[in-house]
Amino acid sequence: MMMSQVMKRYQTKQSIQRDLQEVRRKEIQQLCTHLNVLLVDKMNSRVEGAYINQKKLQSHTRQLQHHSANLQKQSEQWIKLLDNFNEALKEIGDVSNWAKSLESEMTKISHTLAYAYKGEVENSQSNTSILE
Repeated sequence: MMMSQVMKRYQTKQSIQRDLQEVRRKEIQQLCTHLNVLLVDKMNSRVEGAYINQKKLQSHTRQLQHHSANLQKQSEQWIKLLDNFNEALKEIGDVSNWAKSLESEMTKISHTLAYAYKGEVENSQSNTSILE
């Protein structure tokens, strides 16, 4: 009988050990599952953050391209405006030179006419003095 009691005890202990091992195995499995969920969530949050940053960068890049295109158009307009202004200044310079040239010629004509008139007056006076 003793042997049977020892055997029974042994079997009971073994059964308790198996049950305890099964409980520990389930706890470890639950902990591993929970750890996996936490790790995946952490990775997903990092991936989500990277994705959000990428979208922001793409948006900023598009805005920068748009602003650069507008700046280029505005610069081209300014260049055209300055070219037109320079051309107008050249034309004013040409008109100014033309006016100075015309003034010089008119002065020469005026002096020539004055000289010619003075010569006629002197001739007529000398003719009148000869006649007298």
